[in-house]
Amino acid sequence: MKRLAAPKHWLLDKLTGTWAPKPSAGPHKQRECLPLIVFMRNRLKYALNYNETKAILMQRLVKIDGRVRTDLTYPAGFMDVISIEKTGENFRLVYDTKGRFAIHRITAEEAKYKLCKVKRVQVGQKGIPFIVTHDGRTIRYPDPLIKVNDTIKLDLESGKISEHIKFETGNLAYVTGGRNTGRIGVITHREKHQGGFDIVHIKDVLDRQFATRLTNVFVIGQGSKPWISLPKGKGVKLTITEERDRRREAARAQ
Repeated sequence: MKRLAAPKHWLLDKLTGTWAPKPSAGPHKQRECLPLIVFMRNRLKYALNYNETKAILMQRLVKIDGRVRTDLTYPAGFMDVISIEKTGENFRLVYDTKGRFAIHRITAEEAKYKLCKVKRVQVGQKGIPFIVTHDGRTIRYPDPLIKVNDTIKLDLESGKISEHIKFETGNLAYVTGGRNTGRIGVITHREKHQGGFDIVHIKDVLDRQFATRLTNVFVIGQGSKPWISLPKGKGVKLTITEERDRRREAARAQ
């Protein structure tokens, strides 16, 4: 892939090369993922170049969702758990309020599960019900109460569903697409549009209202209590003047 065609949220500067890693085919879409090499080399700075990253991965040191991955361009995406046992570090890929993947460190306890949004609920061959999640998993015999747009809590070791949250007003949600990517708030209202896109209205902690399409909304908690730890800023988008004031305060404190 040409460097300039790469998604902006990978934050690759345009002058240090012509090319960018093209993500392999995998559980997340090309423009909604972060290739493993970009995470290891450009975010964590554990390697200086392609060959060093390859040397790390080929030692089978990096796990995604509990599985060893040696593919440099493996597409890690939203909610994926990246574990590096040698350093004892665990990360969860979540968006910051500018729509980029944040380096969000989590505890070993939290790294045992992930949340998945239900994309489809179907009945397969021989009448076996199954669901398909946002990261391409097919899970058979789910709880019959689980519907499309709900969120399940998946135990990574067993691959089983431990709990689920309904998509309904009053629950906490994360925005995963559009202008408001990375914002977190409570669902206040859902507008249904026949033949169009359903719109969901969300209110954040500072009582700021915003709306986005239903496809961009990912429920992460029952009521206002999240099931995962939130990244820095807690999903509250600041205006540019508020950001400036925060920076100045930080500079003064030093």
